[in-house]
Amino acid sequence: QVQLVESGGGFVQPGGSLTLSCDVSALKDYFSIGWFRQAPGKEREGISCILSFGTKVYATFMEGRLSISKDDAENTVYLQINALAPADTAIYYCAAASRVTPRPLVPDDYDNWGRGTQVTVGS
Repeated sequence: QVQLVESGGGFVQPGGSLTLSCDVSALKDYFSIGWFRQAPGKEREGISCILSFGTKVYATFMEGRLSISKDDAENTVYLQINALAPADTAIYYCAAASRVTPRPLVPDDYDNWGRGTQVTVGS
């Protein structure tokens, strides 16, 4: 397995924004790059993904606050999160799905993961 690398997490005040980055340079190819998050005591949940041909998917419970993009030249996938709230506090992971999946926000369908970056929202 290859390792993806997340960056961009940190502490932010409510209402603020963050842009997370995922370095995918270790991948040869992929079907989807997804962003997931896991809060303490909760299951990991998918929040957004971008398919290799550019289609973007957002979880309905966060739609309107997210913007996903990729820079193929830089081998980087970005996730901008706006209007952050304390409920968004979690470890954020990026992952790659090497095979076609009809469930692009389901963690089980992803086979290469990063170690995560902590996002903490507080005042």
